[in-house]
Amino acid sequence: MCTVHIYCFLRTRSAHRTQEKRSVVTIAADSATRRTRSSTWILATLAFSGIVVSLMQTLVVPLIHILPELLNTSASTASWVITSTLLAAAVVTPVSGRLGDMFGKRRMILVSMAFLVAGSVVCALSETVPLVIIGRILQGAATGAIPLGISILRDELPAEKVGGAISVMSSTMGVGGAIGLPLAAATAQNFNWHMLFWASAVLGALVAIAVAILVPESSVRNPGRFDYLGAVGLAAGLVSLLLAITKGAEWGWTSATTLGLLAAALVVFLAWGFAELRTAAPLVNLRVSASRPILLTNLASVMTGFAMYATSLTVPQLLQSPPETGYGLGQSMVMAGLCMAPAGIVMMLLSPVSARITNRYGPRTTLMVGTVVIAVGYLIGAVLMNEVWQIALVSTIIGAGIGVAYAAMPALIMRSVPLHETAAANGLNSLMRMVGTSFASAVMTVVLANMTMSFGPALVPTHRAFVVTFLIGAAAALLALLIAAFIPRRVPASVVAPTPAADLEPEPAR
Repeated sequence: MCTVHIYCFLRTRSAHRTQEKRSVVTIAADSATRRTRSSTWILATLAFSGIVVSLMQTLVVPLIHILPELLNTSASTASWVITSTLLAAAVVTPVSGRLGDMFGKRRMILVSMAFLVAGSVVCALSETVPLVIIGRILQGAATGAIPLGISILRDELPAEKVGGAISVMSSTMGVGGAIGLPLAAATAQNFNWHMLFWASAVLGALVAIAVAILVPESSVRNPGRFDYLGAVGLAAGLVSLLLAITKGAEWGWTSATTLGLLAAALVVFLAWGFAELRTAAPLVNLRVSASRPILLTNLASVMTGFAMYATSLTVPQLLQSPPETGYGLGQSMVMAGLCMAPAGIVMMLLSPVSARITNRYGPRTTLMVGTVVIAVGYLIGAVLMNEVWQIALVSTIIGAGIGVAYAAMPALIMRSVPLHETAAANGLNSLMRMVGTSFASAVMTVVLANMTMSFGPALVPTHRAFVVTFLIGAAAALLALLIAAFIPRRVPASVVAPTPAADLEPEPAR
């Protein structure tokens, strides 16, 4: 009888233990499911914010030729509607990254969305060029949301999901611009131009609501005093440099204004760098930024940004040129935008591929693959530009390369900096891409303006001018490839604090 009781007791205890194990497994599975769903919502929300912010870059492109009439001003003054956004984005992006590291990245994304909504409303209610420029400056101040979002993904997502998430987030920089061009053109063509800005205000508000509800605040902080002197110095240097680059063709490259701004930029940056090296909590950690991995990645980013923007400037002009020129394809602005839209879609679709390449071979290899694809696209374009489908194919190939290359840059940056400096480092890297786009704008403008032929009363670029722009784009991509080849395969563990495994480059297979 005692034996029976003992047997029953042991069997009951075993059943309880089995049930406890099943409960633990169930709880763990439920927890993993919740984390997966949470990660998905975080990524979707931040990617949406990236697309909306990048939309601002192409929002007024369809209006360029009619802005002087709409705002009752000269073409020279109207061009500030675009230039002001670029300058604001360049100045604010590294500043918002540092503030994100100090006070919270999610908080700074919400501040960025507030700028975007405010700027959109100002433009939507304006009829004069000064107010529209003010609104565009506020819109440009929202650009820092993209590198902030990338940093949040590193802080909040499981290590195994970071690589793919960063690829998706990085691709939004091109997706928004590519998709936004035809949408903006169609809106401008069929509705009052103010509707563009009302739409952007609504999108900005939706992003803010989604971020407030679905994105947690990162617990990774780098407290300290904000470097006001560094921010002012960086702003002064960037404004001087970018003004000279973007307005040099209009003012004259040897004019006193252009040369004076370039000289001022050089002096300001030298003084700024001297001060930053002696600041306890600098806006930009120049010692880290000057390290070989970061420096080479940022230089490659400049050239990749150049290659990205070169196609945005030349392809629409080629598509819209009259067929009577002998090379033009006579497409409308809407059709030109639709021809470029597949490039943005491909960028998003290739995000998983980019993540696999990074996980298998490392982000350096991913960047090199992307630059090779970009170069191939440009070289094909230099030969095939006689049909609309050919231009669409070339734009898609270049877009695929840009998507792959852009996805690698944050991973290269974040594996080389301490965890608490990721937002500032990503902001600086985004700034380098903007500098590249500015140089592309200047170079392509010079080529297309100087290699011209008479077409009625006007001068238009020649067929050779477009071939040269494609070759320059290929050269920029190949230079980025050369620079990337010298980025170290691995970063010594002593350089940075521990980082997620997805950010580290694996040993090559032997």
